Amino acid sequence: MATIRKLRGRWQAQVRRRGVKPRCKSFDSKLEAEKWARDLEAQVDRFGVAPDTKILESTTLSDLLERYQREVSPLKRGSVQEIQRIDVLRRHDLAYRTLIGLSQQDIASFRDERLQSVAPSTTVRELAILSQVLEVAIRDWGLPLTKNVVKLVRRPVIRNERSRRLTRDEEQRLLGGCDGGQLPYFKTLLILAIETGMRRGEILGLKWPDVSHNRRVLTLALTKNGSGREVPLSQRAFNALMDWKERAPVDQSTVFPRTPGALEQAWRRLLLRAGITALRFRDLRHESVNRLFEGGLNGIEVSEARPQGRENRLHSFLVCFRGSFQRSGAISTRRRVPAGKIGADGEARRI
Repeated sequence: MATIRKLRGRWQAQVRRRGVKPRCKSFDSKLEAEKWARDLEAQVDRFGVAPDTKILESTTLSDLLERYQREVSPLKRGSVQEIQRIDVLRRHDLAYRTLIGLSQQDIASFRDERLQSVAPSTTVRELAILSQVLEVAIRDWGLPLTKNVVKLVRRPVIRNERSRRLTRDEEQRLLGGCDGGQLPYFKTLLILAIETGMRRGEILGLKWPDVSHNRRVLTLALTKNGSGREVPLSQRAFNALMDWKERAPVDQSTVFPRTPGALEQAWRRLLLRAGITALRFRDLRHESVNRLFEGGLNGIEVSEARPQGRENRLHSFLVCFRGSFQRSGAISTRRRVPAGKIGADGEARRI
């Protein structure tokens, strides 16, 4: 039980529990004393004893981030991106806060400050890392934190639906611009992205044994969702792959030997050569889905041909592009066809 009393002009909090050594501490205000007592009682309830909180006074958030970056991040898929984000977090003023003084107000201020300079999605990812670091510190490293303060803070709302379409003219300019670049396989990579709707990481991770010549499918052993899947190839995509295979170096195990960073740089240079603006590489993934809808496939058929995730993701595509579909008559006049029946020109066909 906690006792709060005024002693020599300050407020003293004392916590007594049966079988536990009494703890007391003085504060300038009664509110601070009551908060300390509540937190200590919560720790006793959780750990069975009053933990030594001195380690929280000497440990900073940066210390936790550094340990997490060293011990946990390398074990994850996408570790490179997470390590880079942790580097950014460790340079922020928040990282110098000691754990004993880290509060949800600190996290909320960090959130509001980051929203002034980065996108909400970036802020959400950074908050997720901070939350995971504190969770690991509590559960696995035994730090006597009473709560994960990041979980108490409201996350920003992400509204990143895009309505950017790749026109046929832009597609031809992109493919034509590949001839002036230094990457001989870039045209094949773009065709594959448009035809299959694969993620950038999935495309760059392709190996030649993943290509089935007889079945004309790509086998992805591990995707972003944590499971494998097969991707059907249109005639156009299959021909582009086979053409590149004939020209690729014999000792090259991966289909496209490039890092995500190098691909991003090449993509930006290509947009400049083609005179195209406001187009992201991931828009090609959206374009692939939208063209199947325009070809007459329904939501179930598209989800089979392009498993982009949950149904709400496909719903967002329909919301963004329903107006253009209705104007073109694609929804009402096109015939529906079975999923995966793609012609040589990339259009859906009934067979």
